[in-house]
Amino acid sequence: MKILLLDDDPVALKVLSIQLRNLGSGQVEVVCHTDGQAALNVLEQDQDIRLVFCDLQMPGMDGVEFVRHLVRLRYAGGLVLVSGESSRTRQAVKQLAHAHGLQIVGTLGKPVAIESLRRVLDEAVTAHRPPAPVPSAASYAPDDLELAIWQGQLCNHYQPKVDLATGKVVGLEALVRWQHPQDGLVMPDHFVPMSEEHGLVGALGVEVVSEALHDLRRWLDAGHEIDLAVNVPLGDVSSLDYPDVLVEQARVAGVPLRHLVLEITESRLMDNPQVQLDVLARLRLKQVKLSIDDFGTGYSSLAQLRDLPFDELKIDRSFVHRASRTPSLRVILESSIGMARELGLRTVAEGVEEREDWDLLRLAGCDMVQGYFVARPMPGPEVDGWLAEWGARQEALLAGALNAGGG
Repeated sequence: MKILLLDDDPVALKVLSIQLRNLGSGQVEVVCHTDGQAALNVLEQDQDIRLVFCDLQMPGMDGVEFVRHLVRLRYAGGLVLVSGESSRTRQAVKQLAHAHGLQIVGTLGKPVAIESLRRVLDEAVTAHRPPAPVPSAASYAPDDLELAIWQGQLCNHYQPKVDLATGKVVGLEALVRWQHPQDGLVMPDHFVPMSEEHGLVGALGVEVVSEALHDLRRWLDAGHEIDLAVNVPLGDVSSLDYPDVLVEQARVAGVPLRHLVLEITESRLMDNPQVQLDVLARLRLKQVKLSIDDFGTGYSSLAQLRDLPFDELKIDRSFVHRASRTPSLRVILESSIGMARELGLRTVAEGVEEREDWDLLRLAGCDMVQGYFVARPMPGPEVDGWLAEWGARQEALLAGALNAGGG
């Protein structure tokens, strides 16, 4: 891998260059520059450079300006931000680079710690491998989705929720998929927004909940005391008869409503506050659990946590993933958990992909987690086998004996 280093300090450049060559075991080629324009000239002429280390605080062209020029050059390799500035400043520039579509491999403080550099280099090598070709996403019309609903082409996948204190599986989240006869398995972002725009979200929701409830009845009959979470669209929350529709669906499936969790996205709340408060209050009276989803990413106020009858707060993955190694994320995460505890809300952290984040959440007092570290979403028929396998891994996790890895 060919690497470009940019820093106005020749000593820092020399040290970083030696560190990279040692870590790369002869597999890396390093090009050093103290001038931003000179580094840009190299990038324009050398298409083989796949990783750039850039200092932020430089007298001629600072790191923010350099990022802007990388965008102009349409640089497609990895970028590592290096600076003695505060972690919040590095985070701000990182977000800026993300917003421009650049691939941020990591951020490093000064002096550069060898273990942090090793981790960044490992991630850069992984990212450097060419990805498998991804077919272009098909475009679907409302009539296509309507036909799919009536022909039973929709199916649920389920992702487990695990209690952090005991390691016990306490719930599953239903995630809708479209088993398209020509295109295979279609992810929800390709059809759910369209269903909301064209008035099909109600019919879609009925199908998702119906299948989920019947699957839950089967798992309850097998002795698994678990809850089932489903995502509820704004249209349902704004319909006064929705609680009655849900009661009838649960009656037909033979499922007590106390096992049902409705996850409602924070940014979609309070468009019609009187009706939505009416619906949410009635659902709670019927023992349905209510979860505010993707907390921290929407536009709701803390007053909604005070006034609406939620009993669960689901922390968005953007505040969870790698929080163990990002101080600002850790503060936000721990503050959210503490606030939820004071309000009497259970907490669920989504997007847990690493053992270190699992351990942090457990120490912080989070109640439940879900994410690839536990398990990826799976078809309903695979859940029974996964539940049987989880026991051994659960024991190892609680004993602290399991290495980080996916489920």
